[in-house]
Amino acid sequence: QVQLVESGGGLVQAGGSLRLSCAASGRTFSSYAMGWFRQTPGKGREFVAAISRIGGRTTYADSVKGRFTISRDNAKNTLSLQMNSLKPEDTAVYLCAASARGTYYSSAPVVEEQYDYWGQGTQVTVSS
Repeated sequence: QVQLVESGGGLVQAGGSLRLSCAASGRTFSSYAMGWFRQTPGKGREFVAAISRIGGRTTYADSVKGRFTISRDNAKNTLSLQMNSLKPEDTAVYLCAASARGTYYSSAPVVEEQYDYWGQGTQVTVSS
């Protein structure tokens, strides 16, 4: 089992940047593929980005491709999401998630049903 705690959210103007972090504790962090999702009242939970266990494979939603970068540091048990050129439509609660599915060489899942553990989320608000 792994526990996940997000941080780094806040209020930013459109065009600005934020860096989210997700600290993991418990079972070996490198055992999990990791992902970021975001949730809004009207749209539900939406995939943002994912990264494989050893970080070699990343996947992004089309809406954030070229603006967001997911990364992980297995030595520090940390997942990050660098968000640049933020837009008002990026406003949401951002959650990190861990998946025990697949192998060390698999790409990380992009659907929430394949994630086993979730953090509580951090609010990101982008003003116009």
